[in-house]
Amino acid sequence: MLCSVNRALTAAGGFRSRLTRQLLLAPVEVHHCKRPLHASSNNSISGIKDSASSHLGSSTSSSEETKKTLPQKASHIVRSILHGSEQVRQETKDTLSKVLARGKYVHELATHHVRPGCMDEYKAIVSELYPLVVRTHSPGVKLVGSWETDIGDLDTAVHIWEYQGYPALSDAYSKNRDDPEYQRLYRKLQPLLNSRKSQIMLEFQFWPTHPPVAKGGVYELRSYTLKSGTLLEWEHNWRVGVECRRHHEEPMGAWFSQLGDLNQVHHLWQYSDLQVRKEVRESAWSENGWPETVLNTVPLIQRMSSRIMLPMSFSSLK
Repeated sequence: MLCSVNRALTAAGGFRSRLTRQLLLAPVEVHHCKRPLHASSNNSISGIKDSASSHLGSSTSSSEETKKTLPQKASHIVRSILHGSEQVRQETKDTLSKVLARGKYVHELATHHVRPGCMDEYKAIVSELYPLVVRTHSPGVKLVGSWETDIGDLDTAVHIWEYQGYPALSDAYSKNRDDPEYQRLYRKLQPLLNSRKSQIMLEFQFWPTHPPVAKGGVYELRSYTLKSGTLLEWEHNWRVGVECRRHHEEPMGAWFSQLGDLNQVHHLWQYSDLQVRKEVRESAWSENGWPETVLNTVPLIQRMSSRIMLPMSFSSLK
């Protein structure tokens, strides 16, 4: 049985190293953190090692007692290494809720795949439907923006909604189902759609969503699917990266997913045209910190995509 425990500990070692690495990379200078995570993670790992030693030492007791208790103790050791101690789990939870998320709003990314040839009719309906939603639910619900994809997934409309927390989101969903005018317009919309998709997101604390503005030009939505467990490291690097880019352009928003497709991050940018986009992105490489941001974040990505979008007439960002 001791050999089984040792094999379990060895197999779980990679998970323990990954958890420790994430905690060490979390930015300790943020005021929300009450104490450095470095010490916490080291103490937690020491506690796991002490626990393992204590449990393994119990093998000197009677063989009957060992048969009864060793499997439970081995299971406890493996759970501690794979999932961390209760203290580490709580600090990780605090880091995600206090450091990553701004915590003020909940956002929804709604993607509609429109039947080819039906985009004009689609836009005519949503230009009536979505302002109705805003009027009905204001101030708890706002429309950040609505766009039509110009490069990328064509025949696609993208809408970003802002809710004053989950209660406002749930209330809006409930009232929309019971609103006769909303249902009338939505029934007109349905035959124009091939499919639709919804994702609930939180905005990064260091990158709040831009207020309504009319700047013209084009918008770019960049979407990244990250490897599981790397969101803290992504945030740590992009705190630096966004400041480098801010010298050349104004970030419009950044979010990470909470419901729907998980482990995803979205960045929204605005440019006067594609040539300016090219020049701005090239200029960023001259900024101290930007090359390091790219170098450190590329290994965290599983998949990425970019779409160039044109704002609809009723969009708050246009």
